[in-house]
Amino acid sequence: MRQRLGGAFAALALLAGCAQQSPTGTVSNTGPGIETPAWAVPQSAGPALTPLRYEHLAGWKFDHHAQALPAFLASCSQLLASPAQSLGGSGEAANRGGTGAMWRPACVSARAVHPGDDEAARVFFEANFQPYGISADGKVDGLFTGYYEPEIRGSRTPTAVYKVPVYRRPPDLTAGPGRKPYFTRSQIEAGALRKKGLEMLWLADPIDAFFLHIQGSGRVLLPDNRTVRVSYDGQNGQSYVPIGRVLVDRGEMKLEDVSMQTIRAWLIAHPREAAGVMNQNPSFVFFRELSGMTADAGPPGALGAPLAPLRSVAVDKSFIPLGAPMWVDTQDPLDGTKIQRLMMAHDLGGAIRGAVRTDIFFGWGRDAEERAGRMRQPGREFVLLPRAAQTAAQ
Repeated sequence: MRQRLGGAFAALALLAGCAQQSPTGTVSNTGPGIETPAWAVPQSAGPALTPLRYEHLAGWKFDHHAQALPAFLASCSQLLASPAQSLGGSGEAANRGGTGAMWRPACVSARAVHPGDDEAARVFFEANFQPYGISADGKVDGLFTGYYEPEIRGSRTPTAVYKVPVYRRPPDLTAGPGRKPYFTRSQIEAGALRKKGLEMLWLADPIDAFFLHIQGSGRVLLPDNRTVRVSYDGQNGQSYVPIGRVLVDRGEMKLEDVSMQTIRAWLIAHPREAAGVMNQNPSFVFFRELSGMTADAGPPGALGAPLAPLRSVAVDKSFIPLGAPMWVDTQDPLDGTKIQRLMMAHDLGGAIRGAVRTDIFFGWGRDAEERAGRMRQPGREFVLLPRAAQTAAQ
């Protein structure tokens, strides 16, 4: 589970996208070159799933489906290892994909698909999954944000340069519903965990540490050029407060200007106020060191599968089961090109709430940081649920 900046942008949900909705509740694409049939959207309150055909998924036939197959197989490794585990979802999503066992027939079939064969992969997904349009309160427009794995310089030991600790999980941190909240961010920054032997790494910049908490994983480059991978290992039980909203409320920036880049720039430009603003978010994240990972593998998401750039998303498991394939239809924040591709619900996020609310994993490196930090786009999403799940569960 991650925190992330997604919640800072929730007020931008009044979005104008390429979808047009009529008073009768039908929706269709009207963008240039898009030819997909209209579909009727339930007008009842709350989230809803509508069974559709693949031709309703704009751009479906143009994706490289073979590139999505390894991400699905990574899901299968986790789903089949714990067939009784609860994956989340509500209604039809829970009935067809709420436990690992429901995915077994599709996972077995996926192993027979020849790697790199886009046509065979597309046929596999179409044969094994029923697509559903996702709506909430009669609307299909949703908000897409992004996250990434930051790369930060650090040290195993404190020095005159590296003075900001990255903490491992405290042994007295409790988890689960009804847990007692732990020290707040401001209390920890003031020294509540000092001399407890919990420091695992040291960073040079408290702003870098703050954004590491937001993203939930990172790559720390040591002075000897070795890289340490760290990942989320718990949170202090305090509510997450997006500081983008804090800065907007203070009149420091306009809501439409909020991005990871503008927030970072403000913190750098206001060193005397930066700590106080960051402490407005009382939530604090603890980390564990990852071992045995290759440089081209993403960090593990909430499902346990490694996150794949532009093939993994974070969702709200109250509506979408972890592991489910998702068809994403949105656009790039930098050049406006369409992002229409198959992704997997590999992760969760503290700020990701709602049926049509998704956080896209962009990967690592400078380009991923730039795109993830500015990602705040309208779009639609569809969930693919196993056709054979109900039969397999009987």
